[in-house]
Amino acid sequence: MSGIFGVISKNKRCMNQLFYLGDYHSHLGTQFGGVALSGRKMTRKIHNISSSQFKSKLLDEYSSLEGNKGIGAISYEEQPLYVKSRFGDFCLVINGWVNNWKPLSRELFSKNFSFSEISNSRINICELVSKLILQKGSLVKGIEYMYSKIEGSISLLILTKKGIYASRDKYGTSSLVVGKSKNGFAVVTETAAFPNLDFKIEKELLPGEVVFINKNGLQQKKKGVKKNLKICAFSWIYTGFPASCYEGVNTEKVRQNCGRCLALADKIKPDLAAGVPDSGTAHAIGYALGKSIPFCRPLVKYTPGYGRSYLPSSQSIRNLVAKMKLIPIKEVIKKKKIVLCEDSIVRGTQLKNYTLTKLWENKAKQVHVRVACPPLMFPCIFNYSTRTKKELVARRAIKAIEKKEIKDVSQYIDDKSPKYDKMVSWIAKDLGATSLKYQKIDDMVSAIGLPKDKLCLYCWTGKR
Repeated sequence: MSGIFGVISKNKRCMNQLFYLGDYHSHLGTQFGGVALSGRKMTRKIHNISSSQFKSKLLDEYSSLEGNKGIGAISYEEQPLYVKSRFGDFCLVINGWVNNWKPLSRELFSKNFSFSEISNSRINICELVSKLILQKGSLVKGIEYMYSKIEGSISLLILTKKGIYASRDKYGTSSLVVGKSKNGFAVVTETAAFPNLDFKIEKELLPGEVVFINKNGLQQKKKGVKKNLKICAFSWIYTGFPASCYEGVNTEKVRQNCGRCLALADKIKPDLAAGVPDSGTAHAIGYALGKSIPFCRPLVKYTPGYGRSYLPSSQSIRNLVAKMKLIPIKEVIKKKKIVLCEDSIVRGTQLKNYTLTKLWENKAKQVHVRVACPPLMFPCIFNYSTRTKKELVARRAIKAIEKKEIKDVSQYIDDKSPKYDKMVSWIAKDLGATSLKYQKIDDMVSAIGLPKDKLCLYCWTGKR
């Protein structure tokens, strides 16, 4: 996952706002955090944030970074990219993923292009995007060309000496929103960054839209196409911050709606509802409201030290974070029938080994797992998260049931199919849960409240 952010200030210095805009995107990544500023000169700073927070890494340089406009990214790879070109110096940040990066890089090699930025033993996707943009006669034409070439999803910000170009990807998979304050403008992935910095939402970019922002305001450079919208449903279920809104729909409310849907479809009578912190919490609140039972916290997250265990690229690091971040409260757990709400189950190993185990070790009577979305069946092709099918617990279950890997998993996607029930039963047994139920896809869509054809459901259905 990634998040991008930028600010244009009417004052001489924008670093204070840029610093906190970055901090409010920290939940979207654990690898790198970086900023670039434009003033008398263009400067950038990039830090590895895998072992410490974005703001702590940037704090020592805070006072030395000058400029009245800047951009930044929290990302899986090193950003921003600094480019010297015929368009002048500019810095670039992106949010998303390019699936066809290998053939595109080979095509560029054949045209005598080279790549200098390497991330995780492959080319830097941000640099690839810049090479595509530079092949046309202007930045705007280059952005259009880049969209025509890539398979995937890229939203971006380009910082120049005159201002910031902002563009939302052609499907609107991720959000990109412009805010306005009395001192200038900001553009962000997460609207949760706005309230405490006194920004009000000015415009949510449409899919494929390109705008230019300077201290005088916002200019549209290319119209977007609303009918192309396919925004990622997972933004509300898991990745987004509770205070953020996408397409005008608040994340916290959607999660509570999901919990209510799970409760109304459930016949069990638990003593309490709990969520796997943090993103499972709102789902559990909704479940508790739907069932009229207490919401409790048998597991608490030690927030100061640990982020999302789903994000690190190393399984050993994911396991360590999962083990250390959740602390059980025996007095809440003992002899209780617990409904444990989770946003999703990806690999399943952390839920099994470091969450459910802690509840059983502290004498829970029953643990019923309720998941706010359907089983994940396909790796995301529009952002950097799971990269292979074999990582997904649902696929492991299917392979165990079929005794081999199969291509057609449609019966396992169909929640009315006997094979779907077998898959869920296998996962429940593997996890060690008393019972397991997933959200139905139509209930999830209903909880979000947007038309189904405006949502990207690829990771559940395999269909765009």
